[in-house]
Amino acid sequence: MFLQLIDDKKGMTLASVSTRELKEAARKKSKVSQAELIAAALFQKAKKLGITKAIFDRGFYQYHGRVKAVAEVLRKEGLQL
Repeated sequence: MFLQLIDDKKGMTLASVSTRELKEAARKKSKVSQAELIAAALFQKAKKLGITKAIFDRGFYQYHGRVKAVAEVLRKEGLQL
């Protein structure tokens, strides 16, 4: 799973994270747990960049499972979606 913060006006990626960046022990967890971990990592990058609001574009994916977990973690951490 990949998550990105993109500036649509400039057409550039500001920050990104993926499950490939997780440590070996974390990769053995469920996919929902992995999504929660990378969502928290993305929030930390957003915080460093001073980003407080974002639009959550889930593409064609349904809002459940990993997608829902990502949104919930980002909201819980304080990012306005």
